Amino acid sequence: MTIKKNKKRRLTGTVYIVGAGPGDPGLLTIRARELLEQAGVVIHDWLVHEDILKYAAKARLIDVGKDPHSRLKKKPAESQEIINGLLLSWSRKEKTIVRLKGGDPFVFGRGAEEAAWLEAKGIPFEIVPGVSAGHAVPAYAGIPVTDRRRSSLAVFVTGHEDPAKGKSTVPWRRLAALNGTIVSFMGIQNLEKIVSELKAGGLSVSTPVCVIERGTLPVQRVVEGSLNDIARKVKAAGIASPALAVFGGVNEFRKDLAWFERKPLFGQTVLITRARDQAGTLKTMLEKKGARVLEYYGIRILPPRSWKDFDSAARNLSGYQWAVFTSPNGADSVFSRLKKSGYDARIFSGVKIAAIGDATRDRLRAFGVEPELVPESFHSMALSKALIKKNIKGKKILLLRTDIAPEFLYKELSAAGADVKEVTVYRTAGPDALQKSRLRVWMKEEKIDIITFTSSSTVRSFFSALGNKPSLKQARLVSIGPVTTQTLREYGFKPALEASDHNLPGLIAALESICKRTTQPL
Repeated sequence: MTIKKNKKRRLTGTVYIVGAGPGDPGLLTIRARELLEQAGVVIHDWLVHEDILKYAAKARLIDVGKDPHSRLKKKPAESQEIINGLLLSWSRKEKTIVRLKGGDPFVFGRGAEEAAWLEAKGIPFEIVPGVSAGHAVPAYAGIPVTDRRRSSLAVFVTGHEDPAKGKSTVPWRRLAALNGTIVSFMGIQNLEKIVSELKAGGLSVSTPVCVIERGTLPVQRVVEGSLNDIARKVKAAGIASPALAVFGGVNEFRKDLAWFERKPLFGQTVLITRARDQAGTLKTMLEKKGARVLEYYGIRILPPRSWKDFDSAARNLSGYQWAVFTSPNGADSVFSRLKKSGYDARIFSGVKIAAIGDATRDRLRAFGVEPELVPESFHSMALSKALIKKNIKGKKILLLRTDIAPEFLYKELSAAGADVKEVTVYRTAGPDALQKSRLRVWMKEEKIDIITFTSSSTVRSFFSALGNKPSLKQARLVSIGPVTTQTLREYGFKPALEASDHNLPGLIAALESICKRTTQPL
């Protein structure tokens, strides 16, 4: 008997057609995040927020969209045929393929077309709904699409139909008679025609209308008007896609419910200048306050060129009375090295610990170390004064710092009679070429309201990338503390404000204090 060998089967992965939500990364579903983390490839549209793509750390990212707002990306959107071809080819190479679309893929998103194409090709697929812009965008503008006092009916309709139809199939005039809320997607270019049809259908010219551009994002803009004047107002404001129009009495709730635009930093574009590993915390804090954040990774944190000095000090820690940590980076680096060497927090038993501020203290606590000393003000001058008060004359102090740390702390402690050993536990390097290029584009083409500096090294990196006397236009500089402020002055710039508390919450409070404003409709 002859046994035939089975032919090797080609891998057929599953394509997940996933909704990314209307813009705000916080509206991404749990299921969508899980799939992004598992994906081998992500084929995404331009409406997908870049922070959502960060979840796909293991995936190859393929951008098939065109962002009309971007100055950094100049390419046309891919055709549907090319997108289909990508889905087919990657289904033969990867187990999990995510087709990531803005909003909900089955609400004006061509998700059904792509699913039908996959079905015809025998490619397994699943649909993962997303939060639709139809109700989320109005909600961020303070507009409920339904309310029992105003509207028990909401209609989602496209304002931009397939040109192949030849003529519109949306019954605008009949919609005008429904006495409900009409939410129009993608209709800005046809707004005048839509308004004309609704008027012809009998919708009162006094009907409230709101047009919302880039809803749920910190750059959200809302134009308020009536059916009689909304087209003129939208044109005057220069509203562009993506934008959504809401027709109906529910717009009257906006004056009381416009919560998003009342956030203290809404409408402000803030450029932060930190190391990549540190930027995320500050970015999150700013975004919670409503700011749009641009991240310039001005410094890179690297291990020391040699661990010889630290390893020697670690073996002889019992000979020191104090160990001083001057940054969270130092704590991370020290305990990473200790773990590799087979040690943990117990190595500091009998040694008093000083930390420059609450961020460093909290990081040390995470490693099982409780500092004996944290000064009330979080900078080197305050730390040196606090240590000197502890009668450090003749005491051995181990300073665990960066390679470019200012000499101030070492000199002050030595002058007070301490035997100070300074050990480099991490290095600070400048940004890569891509970061420098992005910064130059932003400074030239973006309207940046605030630039934050959290250390002297971020100041030096910033001006190194731009030159010592760049044009900062109307941007206000905010410093985290006196040492950083002094470095800014050395470059000829005076900060608009220095944080009273020299930590991230203090920095946020400083930004809020210079951004007090009132929200006015466009």
